[in-house]
Amino acid sequence: MMGAGKTTVGRQLARRLRKRFVDCDHEIEARTGVTIPVIFEIEGEVGFRRRESATIDALSRESGLVVATGGGAVLDPANRERLKAGGWVVYLDVAPDVLWARTRGDRNRPLLQVDDPRARVRELHGLRDPLYREVADYIAESGQGSPLTIVRRLEREYLSRCAV
Repeated sequence: MMGAGKTTVGRQLARRLRKRFVDCDHEIEARTGVTIPVIFEIEGEVGFRRRESATIDALSRESGLVVATGGGAVLDPANRERLKAGGWVVYLDVAPDVLWARTRGDRNRPLLQVDDPRARVRELHGLRDPLYREVADYIAESGQGSPLTIVRRLEREYLSRCAV
């Protein structure tokens, strides 16, 4: 979910594992030359999701990456398949009220530009949580504790499960 800490945790985890970090949303912006809100404005959510799927497809073919996907990436069954097949998937599970507190002042979140953004966060969480759980190899409750604590836990889990 947006505000779960994917970029913060992912960047630190990649550094510790000596892998390249890629934020899927930043990759889309780099490929298109415009921001996510502009893509939403011009192409709508459908156009953005199409670009997101193409980016996930390309990234899933690479190795040595830690990838932070957008929170809605799991909505597409093909993305879920690619993520599962492409590596070790972590779900940073954060309570909706914590997500709201983290994102409420961010104007770069098109899905929250509604009359009741707090209710929208709860709605999105309710829809997406089962999909995150379906794809996840590991669920990290990350609403409490520092990002470094979460990163250390993920590093231990990854090394015990995936390191060769």
